[in-house]
Amino acid sequence: MAGEPPTKRKCLGADCDNDASSLQCPKCLSLDIKDSYFCSQDCFKKNWNNHKSMHKQENSILSHFFPPKVVSKPDPETGFFNPFPNFSFTGPLRPVYPLSEKREVPKSIPHPDYAEDGIPKAGRSMVRANKITQLDAKGQEGMRKVCRLAREVLDIAAAAIRPGITTDEIDEIVHKACIERNSYPSPLNYNHFPKSVCTSVNEVICHGIPDKRILLDGDIVNLDVTLYHEGYHGDLNETYYVGDRAKADPDTVRVTEAARQCLEEAIKLVKPGTLFREFGNVIEKHAKSQNCSVIRTYVGHGINTIFHCPPNIPHYAKNKAVGECKPGMTFTIEPMIALGKYRDVTWPDNWTSTTIDGKKTAQFEHTLLVTETGVEVLTARLPNSPGGPIAMPTPAATNGAKSS
Repeated sequence: MAGEPPTKRKCLGADCDNDASSLQCPKCLSLDIKDSYFCSQDCFKKNWNNHKSMHKQENSILSHFFPPKVVSKPDPETGFFNPFPNFSFTGPLRPVYPLSEKREVPKSIPHPDYAEDGIPKAGRSMVRANKITQLDAKGQEGMRKVCRLAREVLDIAAAAIRPGITTDEIDEIVHKACIERNSYPSPLNYNHFPKSVCTSVNEVICHGIPDKRILLDGDIVNLDVTLYHEGYHGDLNETYYVGDRAKADPDTVRVTEAARQCLEEAIKLVKPGTLFREFGNVIEKHAKSQNCSVIRTYVGHGINTIFHCPPNIPHYAKNKAVGECKPGMTFTIEPMIALGKYRDVTWPDNWTSTTIDGKKTAQFEHTLLVTETGVEVLTARLPNSPGGPIAMPTPAATNGAKSS
């Protein structure tokens, strides 16, 4: 039985200054998350939509300790294999193992707190979990620097995209580019993620693990790059067309450009006083105008000296996100847009998230700084950045998204 909270323990409700009662979140208790106290049942219910995101993170931490149970035999000619032969994949994509060995980062480069054991410590306390950091001038400059470097690394990796390259080769490019900039690739061993970049192909929504699969003419691939440099994390991602076939397919272009435009429309709202819940309204409105749906499971997030921290930024309409933009806040907006249904399925690797119907999905992300008058896009594209928008097909295809 859980003990009584200290008499002066504060409620975890956003913007709630009341002392906590003995009421604890039952899900947190089952996951052995400590100090999850609220002042009242009403306050707990009011904050549920934001609070429950903590459970998914804790669940993922636990699940990553256990290796997949089903492994097929390597092909005798190539040595490659599908580690999950009995899994019901939702689309045509398959993992191609074995994964390459874990890439090392020199000890001379500062490591984040999870680099050795895979468990992030900073930001995991449930005490004042909804407190959002407003960076001072020094912190803002630290974020500008790491985000510039992150943009450089993403552009280097994107320039290498072509039919025939493997996602593992892209991971190696990202890893080396990070080290050359005296930076740690933030995804590496974060909650035991095995690689230095996420490579999400076609129906993969996010968190794709780089492996031996080659990119094919007609694919789209999202590269999600984050660097840790001088104590700060900088995070961005873009979806790229692989070969001319991808650019010639109307549905592929529609979902990719819709995702790009959804992010652009949301960024236009960023300024002091804008409510975090407003971003999802404009994102979903634009996605629906292109007969696409918005993935709901994953959100944008605060980022600074901590990889993921408050606030949560949902990308769907009528969400219950609490809080508003204030100068000095840094966070990401990263809408994931799908051609079909918004629901997701995770592979047995406990990371790779795909659309439930196997249809393509695209994502774009920037790290943003709220200024006194508006927003600074810290990870903005450069004039020579690879990729970029292409003409959206008109009119939009008629086989629209189905919500369920």
